[in-house]
Amino acid sequence: MSAENSGVDRDPYVADVDDILDTLRAQVLDKKPEEVHKFLAKSALDLLTASNTKRSDKIVSKVKDEQKTRAVTIIVLGASGDLAKKKTFPALFQLYCDGLLPPGVNIIGYARTKVDDVEKWKHETLLHYFEKMSEVGRHAEDFLKCISYFSGAYDKVEDFKSLDKAIREKEDAFTGPEKGGNRLFYLALPPSAFAGACESIHKGAMPQEAGGWVRVIIEKPFGHDTDSSAELSRALEPFFDESQLYRIDHYLGKEMVQNIITTRFANRIFSSLWNSNNIACVQITFKETIGTEGRGGYFDSIGIIRDVMQNHLTQILALLAMEKPHSLDAERIRDEKVSLLKCISPIAKEDCVLGQYTAAADGSIPGYLDDETVPKGSTCPTFAVLRLNINNDRWAGVPFILKAGKAVEQKYVAIRIQFKEEIRPYGDATQRNELVIRAQPSEAMYLKITTKVPGLSEDLRQTHQTELDLTYHSRYNVRLPDAYESLINDALLGNSTNFVRKDELDVAWRIFTPLLHQIDRGEIKPIPYQAGSRGPKEADDFIIKSGFRFQKGYHWLPANKL
Repeated sequence: MSAENSGVDRDPYVADVDDILDTLRAQVLDKKPEEVHKFLAKSALDLLTASNTKRSDKIVSKVKDEQKTRAVTIIVLGASGDLAKKKTFPALFQLYCDGLLPPGVNIIGYARTKVDDVEKWKHETLLHYFEKMSEVGRHAEDFLKCISYFSGAYDKVEDFKSLDKAIREKEDAFTGPEKGGNRLFYLALPPSAFAGACESIHKGAMPQEAGGWVRVIIEKPFGHDTDSSAELSRALEPFFDESQLYRIDHYLGKEMVQNIITTRFANRIFSSLWNSNNIACVQITFKETIGTEGRGGYFDSIGIIRDVMQNHLTQILALLAMEKPHSLDAERIRDEKVSLLKCISPIAKEDCVLGQYTAAADGSIPGYLDDETVPKGSTCPTFAVLRLNINNDRWAGVPFILKAGKAVEQKYVAIRIQFKEEIRPYGDATQRNELVIRAQPSEAMYLKITTKVPGLSEDLRQTHQTELDLTYHSRYNVRLPDAYESLINDALLGNSTNFVRKDELDVAWRIFTPLLHQIDRGEIKPIPYQAGSRGPKEADDFIIKSGFRFQKGYHWLPANKL
């Protein structure tokens, strides 16, 4: 007699397995496919998809109780632009699917572009960028109902008063315990529009009820040198105080960058070694395989240093090198970052190598100067290696190397922390230990160590390099949030840890401005390098001379490839 007929309870796990196998067996017998194993593989995948769909039909709210008391309105300025369509709205959609947007949230797209048919705009423009997201088939329509569109100028207060009226209507319809609402403005705009938009918000679209908050997210670039950054900050000061401004650097939203503080300060094995007594060199690398691709005119006005090094890579450096904060409070962490950046000398001409890409050998990528939007004879760098020196007790004598390039051989973002060699008793039989924290092409953290070559051996000097490996997709069955998703969620929560404070901007620009002005004046010429290569050979020579060791014969393999 079977268990189910005898009244004996079946183990739920066994029951699930039996049901799945019975379903697959029935499908095979019904279809009688020629290649049974391929049919089973596809059928199993279909079952998994259907199961995930069933589990995900209902969104489970993860919003804190204090976020539910007032209406929340998110206003995306520049809603018709690429940044909003490709990054901001998809991030908001994912937050919605994850149950992290407050109940009754209203999202308003605001732009100068007039849209006659808002429903068509939402379905044909926004929905297009949700297609690669797993939740699109289930929750997109509900999310789109949260979105409305408003057309107006960014520098006209009257337009923002009309916007304010529309927001108030939505806030009045909210049934929570407190009147009024909280408003998050996301400025997906060029810097030239920041001041006008902030003035218009301040004079035309601020909530009147006490208790509600207003926060403004601002996209980079924050100026192009020390003076212009300070000028931009002064232009915003009359309208919002520092606690209301959230300057977004999306690299601070990346999972592996946010993990730096935890790795350093929650693990004694690292915190005790994190100094010049043990660390020989630190390299932070950003590589892209693509060139400027028709955006050369814009890129030529900034160059690779302003594009990713003065901001993204410098923020990573600050997290790597700062002192331990007294607490994990946002201001304490940002205080330590500022203190660290103040210890870095302005970069000298001798501390850099610049490059500019030429056409790829196979012609797949035209040279930078072949771009019709680039001024003829431009000396704008598309590649740079910079050596920074930190003048404090912890890091005296340790070179910090920033490396960034476009149109190089691979897409890659990583931190490489090289520890000093052991001299005795192995001598040259060992290589440097190296901690690698990688954000792209996939998230991973691994520590290179020297071990004995496996097998019988009389010579302990027969060693090789292997790794202690944490590859995220192998270890964790979890979807890592997009950087914009993480940062917008932080802004909604009022957590400013991963946003850039004004004094951080000031000290960062002080480090780079003298060098940037020399480059702008044409005093430092970039070295040509072929698109698809590693960059100029002179860059590798400079890195080696600075103290970094390229480790030959080592190839990292993810755990599932071993």
